[in-house]
Amino acid sequence: MTLGTIDRVAEELVRLHAEGGSVAPFSERYANLGADEGYRAAARLHAHRLAQGWRPVGRKIGFTNRTIWKRYGVYEPMWGMVYDRTLVFAEQGRARVALAGLTQPRIEPEICFRLAAAPMRGTDDPHALLGAIEWVAHAIEIVQCHHPGWRLKIADCTADNGLHGRLVVGAPVRVSALPDLANRLPALEVTLRCGTRVIDHGVGANVLDSPLNALAFLIEVLAKQPESPPLAAGEIVTTGVLTDAHPVAPGETWSTTFEGLPLAGLEVTFE
Repeated sequence: MTLGTIDRVAEELVRLHAEGGSVAPFSERYANLGADEGYRAAARLHAHRLAQGWRPVGRKIGFTNRTIWKRYGVYEPMWGMVYDRTLVFAEQGRARVALAGLTQPRIEPEICFRLAAAPMRGTDDPHALLGAIEWVAHAIEIVQCHHPGWRLKIADCTADNGLHGRLVVGAPVRVSALPDLANRLPALEVTLRCGTRVIDHGVGANVLDSPLNALAFLIEVLAKQPESPPLAAGEIVTTGVLTDAHPVAPGETWSTTFEGLPLAGLEVTFE
C-alpha cells in the first residue's frame, strides 16, 4: 500500500465529510487496504480537522459487541476520535441532535468513561482500570457509514474515523459512588425505544464481556500506534454499542432505560 493510495483515501474522506454521500467501499477498490492503512488515512483526516480548528476531546471504540460481527462482516474492534464539534452533553437527560451532514446514521446506546489519569498499559485488572477513571455515564453514539447499505470491512471503519458521527453523554456518576462497579458493568441491561416501541435490548457483557475490557483493548492498540495520540486525563472514552445499531431519521425521538446500575437513561430527538 503506497503513501499515495492512503493520501487518496484521506482526500476522499475529507470530501465525504464535507459534502456527504456514499461511495463504494475503500476495501473493494484498494485490495491491500487493511486496518493499519485505514488508521493512517484517518490520521490524515484528523490532521485536516485540527487545521480547521477542531479540538479532540476523547475516543470512540467500535465493534466491541461480538454479537453483531457476523451481521456487518467486521470481526474486530477499532477506534476513532471524538471532537468538540461532535460531542453533545444532554441536559436533564434530553438532547436534540441534527442529522444534517451524517450519512446513513444509526443509534448506539453505550457506556462511556471520563479518564482521571492516563491508564497504564499491560493490565486487564478491572480495579486497576477503574483507578484511572473519574466517572461513568450512559452515552448514545450516532455512527455513520459512507458506503451503500453499510457494506464495509475493518479497513473502511478505521479509515473513516471509526464511523463516528456524534456522541451524546448523559449524567455522570463518579466511580467512587458505585461500589462493585467492575462486577456490575457486565450485568447491566439497557432497553432502546423509538417513541413507545421497544427496538432492542442489550447487556454490558456484549461489549467484550465488559466495557472495561473495551478500554483495555484501546490502551493496547494505541501502544502499537506511535503516531496516534496516547490517552490522557480528561478524555471521554465511549466503549461500544450494547445492542445493535439502528437507523434513525429526523423527527424521531429515541430513548433508553437502564437496569443494574444507577445510570439515567437518555432521550434524543433527531432533527
